[in-house]
Amino acid sequence: MTTTEAGDGAVVTRLGSGGPWEALYGYSRVVRVGPLAITAGCTSTVDGQVVHVGDAAAQTAQALRIGLAALAEVGAGPTDVIRTRMYVTDRLYADEVGRAHNAVFGAVRPVATMVVVAGLIDPDHLVEVELEAWLPEG
Repeated sequence: MTTTEAGDGAVVTRLGSGGPWEALYGYSRVVRVGPLAITAGCTSTVDGQVVHVGDAAAQTAQALRIGLAALAEVGAGPTDVIRTRMYVTDRLYADEVGRAHNAVFGAVRPVATMVVVAGLIDPDHLVEVELEAWLPEG
């Protein structure tokens, strides 16, 4: 974890998860600035290995667990999530990815975007998610 001060005096907290691409590509798993917390793209990668190969719903559930765990590290919970983005490698996965999202966020109902993409960093990844949370300061 690193904590720095932005030019306007806001505290910026950056946390990594030790994932295989964070150090290599220079990014954090989650960044919190004031009341806003944002995750990097989360996939179904655990200990450097893709899990739930071929199962878009299970990959979505795993990616959401990873994103929510990262948000928890900076004090946010599922009810603080205000926006999600889902990237899927085939429109045929849209329903199962959407239903896995609903299982976690159905009561919260953040704004959401789902986009079909040509591919993700590992060919076994079927979905990647990003989460944004808003936490009142105090």
